[in-house]
Amino acid sequence: MRPLFALGFFLVFGALGNAAAPKRPNIVFLFSDDHASHAISAYGSKINQTPNIDRIAKEGMLFRNTFCTNSICGPSRAVILTGKHSHLNGFYDNRSTFDGTQQTFAKLLQANGYNTAMIGKWHLVTDPTGFDKWTILPGQGIYYNPNFKSDKGPLKVEGYCTDIITDMTLNWLDKGRDKEKPFLLMCQHKAPHREWAPGPNQLGLYRDKDIPEPDSLFDDWKGLAPGAKYQEMTIAKHMLPSDLKFKSPQSMNPAQKALWDKYYGPENEAYEKNKPTGKDQVRWNYQRYIKDYLRCVAGVDDGVGRVLKYLDENGLAENTIVVYSSDQGFYLGDKGWFDKRWMYDVSMRMPFVVRWPGKIKAGTENHDLVQNLDFGPTFLDAAGIQVPADMQGKSIIPLLEGHTLADWRKSVYYHYYEYPAEHMVPRHYGVRTATHKLIHYYQRDEWELFDLVKDPGETNSVFQNEEYAKVRDELARELIRLRKHYKVEGAPEPEKKAAPRPGAGKKKAG
Repeated sequence: MRPLFALGFFLVFGALGNAAAPKRPNIVFLFSDDHASHAISAYGSKINQTPNIDRIAKEGMLFRNTFCTNSICGPSRAVILTGKHSHLNGFYDNRSTFDGTQQTFAKLLQANGYNTAMIGKWHLVTDPTGFDKWTILPGQGIYYNPNFKSDKGPLKVEGYCTDIITDMTLNWLDKGRDKEKPFLLMCQHKAPHREWAPGPNQLGLYRDKDIPEPDSLFDDWKGLAPGAKYQEMTIAKHMLPSDLKFKSPQSMNPAQKALWDKYYGPENEAYEKNKPTGKDQVRWNYQRYIKDYLRCVAGVDDGVGRVLKYLDENGLAENTIVVYSSDQGFYLGDKGWFDKRWMYDVSMRMPFVVRWPGKIKAGTENHDLVQNLDFGPTFLDAAGIQVPADMQGKSIIPLLEGHTLADWRKSVYYHYYEYPAEHMVPRHYGVRTATHKLIHYYQRDEWELFDLVKDPGETNSVFQNEEYAKVRDELARELIRLRKHYKVEGAPEPEKKAAPRPGAGKKKAG
């Protein structure tokens, strides 16, 4: 029989030993597609409210300067998974195929005891690896009654995509995970991607109001490099009937279509009776577009709220890191555009809010230069796993804890490759600091330089202005340094493909 003093020693010091080894945190990564920061009320949106996303910011940290390395859907996801720029992970544009055999943060978490799940939009062509459970949309996916691929085989689900992905997420949390393990859950929505088809619960929103127009809705791009005028992403000329809801989604069932027609039918009839022209047509297009976009955002925000509620009600909130982000920014009529791709801030800036009770002081903000390169290293660091030396991102755990780091990056590198292709945005790379941005459209040999303090909307390039000669030279040297640092020089680029037919830029793209 064990002596009582020995038993007491064991109980006391055993308890202290357990207290010294806290449970590794769960990670819930909530991710959307094309959700611009300026359509989130925590970021100061003037056009909508997102109370559930805002809650993550209020209870955690909001990052003001988070940027993607390549503003397009698939490449952003590949960068997040690998912690490496596109030229190293091999996924340059939406015509690429992801090499699932390569190292990802999900694989490393799985190998170190995490239960891992991926649910929703994947958009990387090959099947997910590193996940115990995965259910994904094939390709871009559809909004109504979508098909899915899964580790168990194909399935088709009746309903609205955002709601379905949230339902699947909650079902895995409740019934699918191994409750003896910490978990990584990636819940990735299709919304609010083009063609911005709202769900049945959001169809009635914004019917009785006009959304404020951006000041640059009728921009002429005269202050930009000449190549800017050749893009095909204007609200005035490049929207399809399905974008403007003259056509309903073909995958709808009769009940869904009846509800759809209830809302869009009368508006379309009024349009046909009194068709606008000129700037009035652009304004009409903008209202139809932005309202549908915001309705899709509202559906995502509702889903975020449901996940947060589940964590609260099931005792998971205190030991779970919750992240909300999107693959890139998006034009909401700014410069007269929709879509992304550019190195301009509206396009490359990502929303990024993080909650981690006990680690992050509630209601704080960070202004450091962060990139999607950093997400994977951060998740690994939080789990106590050494970040591989070949990952190009950095853990932001010190930033989350409120520390100011003297050696944190002072500039970010960006590189967009998909040309010629939909929307016809030329290939370019560049460097951004806290105050300036230098962009090189290398196929056209055109340059832009922006003073982000005086011209935050990036309306007038000062590249030719000799008052900025010193800044221009400093940024040029920094760009060379970054390209060497990230091993861009000598890396292959995707082959040039034949330019699409005239009007091909109007097709849906990732």
